[in-house]
Amino acid sequence: MHEDRPAFGQRLAELSELGVIEFRPEPLDAIVERRLKTTWEERCCPNCGADSLHALNGSDRIWCGRCDWKTTYTRGTPFYDSELTPGEFLIAFILYADTLLSITQIAELLSPCYTTLHDQLREFETAFCREFPTVWERISQTVDGPTQVDETQQVCSGFKGQDPPREGLDRGGSPEGGRTRWTGGQGDEMTLVAACRDVLRVVSAQEGSDYEDDLGPVIEEADDLSQPLGEVWTDGLPAYRGMEHDHRYVVHDDRYVSDEGVHTNQVECLWSLLQPWLAKFRGLSKQGLEQAARTYGFLRSLNLTGAPIHGLVDCIAVNVFRYSSR
Repeated sequence: MHEDRPAFGQRLAELSELGVIEFRPEPLDAIVERRLKTTWEERCCPNCGADSLHALNGSDRIWCGRCDWKTTYTRGTPFYDSELTPGEFLIAFILYADTLLSITQIAELLSPCYTTLHDQLREFETAFCREFPTVWERISQTVDGPTQVDETQQVCSGFKGQDPPREGLDRGGSPEGGRTRWTGGQGDEMTLVAACRDVLRVVSAQEGSDYEDDLGPVIEEADDLSQPLGEVWTDGLPAYRGMEHDHRYVVHDDRYVSDEGVHTNQVECLWSLLQPWLAKFRGLSKQGLEQAARTYGFLRSLNLTGAPIHGLVDCIAVNVFRYSSR
């Protein structure tokens, strides 16, 4: 058995190498250009404050008709000064966040080196998570029903508490297979906490299961994104009893659905999707796990609400507002 073979995506990479799969990013390039230029034209000039910014067709320039200040339409976004075109960037992020393909496999499909792609995806991911709430507020959707909240047992950010990563031969690792090659520490113990309400998914990696420090912030974030919050359904963890919301719970040691119909099945379903997605990383730092969990939850929300690709682009376009206000 060859354990170094990828569990998913190997055949897709082979098809790409054979020239069977060819990515055509040009339509996505056009979408990004149109959305970013529109965003710039809606802003005041950061140099003189005049409402006179213009974008020309066929040019990447943004210019002010009053003071002649100039920049490019990708400035202030992860697309700026990237080795990938905006369309290729979007393809890479979607393959990263919405499939089980690893960054290594995506790099093989799109040709950039691993380090370049890894760094650019992290920048894109940071911008996406930071600006998602602004875009979510603009999306026309009705979020109602109870908010289901659940937490995992503590997991290790170093290797998710499952198969620990093993040192390669170039780092002094043993040539033997299996867990005997692992000699490092387990890393930070983290608790994954998720709140699901209708199509909204908020996922966070916390340091424990204390209500005030760990569980409460996730519930409050769901409240901010779907006011009013309504009922909160949880399992029987005593820490949840510290909340001030309308709280109902089910004791899983007795049953999974209470006599009143209270359950956390939405979150349990989310865990079944999230866990294999996290496992593809074969280990993340504490900060990496925190960001990856949030990315998955927010992108899942966009998918469930049926938002077009423009919604994803807009999460990045909001960065233009930050740049132009400096």
